[in-house]
Amino acid sequence: MNKIMIALLIITGSMACNEKTVKGKFTVNGELKNAADQKIYLEQLFFNQKDPEVLDTGTIKNGVFAVSAIGNEEGLYRLRLEKQEAGYIFINDNTVIKFKADVTDNSLNGPDFNTVANHSFKKFLTSINDRQSELNNLSKAIDSMKSNKASDSLVAISVKQLNANAKGFKDFIVKNIDTLSDPVVAMFALGYTRGIDPAELKTIVPALAKKFAAHQGIAGIIAEYNKMMAKKDDPAQTPADANTASSNKPGIGMMAPEIIMNDTAGKPFALSSLKGKYVLVDFWASWCAPCRGENPNVVANYNKFKNKNFTILGVSLDEDRAAWTKAIKKDGLAWKQVSDLKGWSNAAVNVYGFNGIPYNVLIDPSGKIIATELREAALGSTLAAVLP
Repeated sequence: MNKIMIALLIITGSMACNEKTVKGKFTVNGELKNAADQKIYLEQLFFNQKDPEVLDTGTIKNGVFAVSAIGNEEGLYRLRLEKQEAGYIFINDNTVIKFKADVTDNSLNGPDFNTVANHSFKKFLTSINDRQSELNNLSKAIDSMKSNKASDSLVAISVKQLNANAKGFKDFIVKNIDTLSDPVVAMFALGYTRGIDPAELKTIVPALAKKFAAHQGIAGIIAEYNKMMAKKDDPAQTPADANTASSNKPGIGMMAPEIIMNDTAGKPFALSSLKGKYVLVDFWASWCAPCRGENPNVVANYNKFKNKNFTILGVSLDEDRAAWTKAIKKDGLAWKQVSDLKGWSNAAVNVYGFNGIPYNVLIDPSGKIIATELREAALGSTLAAVLP
């Protein structure tokens, strides 16, 4: 989530409701192919510093299970398996939700929560993933052209196309927020506005109030957004380096800037000490719900590729050491973790030029960035393509 929108989302606690929300008890009846008999946990995801909360524990028997919880408002939830690195995020927009998946299928299209909101959610995530993969592939192609000393004119054409696609991606996000019919999906989409000038959301955010008139959380978001915009427009209240992050962003083909921070034991650790390996530098935080939702995918890929000269360095934007270390343990993050515990003032933020998390960069053994922003299926497919 970006720095502007994360503050807006925090005030809702979890993704909140509107008049069509099904309040009270909801049940997920699931069928999981190729799943061993094991426990399955129903968790609620939050957009503040609160860890995912387990609301119910069920048992998968012959691939079938049922879990239930009380949802006083429409929110974002996750099914997490005990023995397999799989996590499935969904919205509780019905009292009974039918779920089907195959644990061997890591694609976005496979798992299905059979409700209107969840189909809208999947459509949004699939569109985002496809567009991000397209941008990453084009960036890698440009890097290859440069390495092979292609003509400047050919490179220029591809760079022009990359810039056009990047603008199209931003336009898609902004327009999508305005057209989504479910408040949870719309608010989740706000988390993808990193790199977009908050001024471009001036009509989008207030429009949510009209669309979801009975939603008190939307009113709070607009009030907070207005405060932030007023502060942004006031030079006396805007830090001198507030807008430098994106302009300093190192791209594909550039050497990854050094990171030296304390690990969980309080000892300094340097990114450069991992030179000679492929390294995914993963920027996240315990309070970031999209980060926590993505962690099972990161864990699964770490376990799959860790014996192929690949590792991960986690860089946390936490401020609370206890919350940070608790999240590491709970999510099973077995790789090196570092943080200066300064939140968004983390030294790596301006150095790497990002303004939203989760964010990552993939570095080759020489220390050069070869891919960025790898999420969902794009992470596994990219690692499979580049690792020996």
